[in-house]
Parts: sequence; structure tokens; C-alpha cells
Amino acid sequence: MYHIYTRTGDTGTTSLVGGQRVPKHHIRLDAYGTIDELNSHLGLLLTYLTDTTDRHTLLGVQNLLFSIGSMLATDTSQRDIRPGRYVTDDDIRLLEQAIDDAEKELPAWRGFILPGGARGAAVAHVCRTVCRRAERAIHALAVEAEVDATLMAYINRLSDYLFVLAQKINKSEGIEENIWQKRSTEEK
Repeated sequence: MYHIYTRTGDTGTTSLVGGQRVPKHHIRLDAYGTIDELNSHLGLLLTYLTDTTDRHTLLGVQNLLFSIGSMLATDTSQRDIRPGRYVTDDDIRLLEQAIDDAEKELPAWRGFILPGGARGAAVAHVCRTVCRRAERAIHALAVEAEVDATLMAYINRLSDYLFVLAQKINKSEGIEENIWQKRSTEEK
């Protein structure tokens, strides 16, 4: 019988791919744990999407995020990344194409957008900010370990995609974006 619990992490350590044990507060776990959190938020975002192209794109992203989590959970000084788990330039191009397609439908830039609007758009903004946090954790990991540059570029592009997706959702639901209003010096 299979059990979800192993009890091996009860003392505050966990295993990386390959069996190496590290503390649960290790920057590597922060990086792939934030990717896992992002993937969960994307699952929530999917419940708000009706556009089949966006759904297909996000399902592809979710699958790739599992591979990214595996890459980040592998100390490449101890073990090679498993075949088929790499982020490719084509993965980045697919996101860029999705961004370009979405931007064609959006109005010209009018200022900084406040997160919100339709529920799906608000969730897309949460996903974007979690993605940015993941990016910061991955860059922190890259200071002490080798991290694939294509992976880092993909995560950066993903947050851009989530930003335009939020706008696209609001537009499709007929909701006007809230543009940041700078406070005048007289209001202080």
C-alpha cells in the first residue's frame, strides 16, 4: 500500500532529486516551492477562463512548471537533469506569441494598471505576483548554484503573459481597467 506520508521530513529536512537531503528552509526549496504555489494559483485561474486558446496555453504552462520544479529540485553538481525536463527557446517563443496575440486585442497603454477587475483578471494578477516572487527566488538560487538561463527567461516571460492575460480577461468581460492615479502634492 502506498502512503503519502514518509515521515522523513519530520526533522526539518527534505530530499532533492537524487536523494540529497537539505533543510526545508533551503533557497532551492523556496524556488521550487514557489513554482508549485504558482502552479496551484494557475489551476484556480483556469476555473475562470473560457477562451480555449488561453486554457490550452495555461495547461501547457502548468505541465512545464512541473518540469521546472524538477529542474530546481535537482542539484546539478550532484546529478544531471532528467531528459525531457528542459525549458526550450520554443517554450519562450510560445509565450511571446501568446503575449503578442493578446496585446493585439488590448487598448494602447494609458498608465499603470491596478490589479483587479473581473475575478479571473484578479486571479491572473495574483499569479503574476507569485510568478515574480518565484523569479526572485530562482535568481537567489542562481547566486549559489547553476540555474538554466532559459528557465529564468521563461519565468520572466510568464509573468508578462499573466499581466496581459489579466487585461484580456477584463476586456472580454467588458470591465474597464483601473489606472493608477498619482496623488498630487496638494493632497498630502
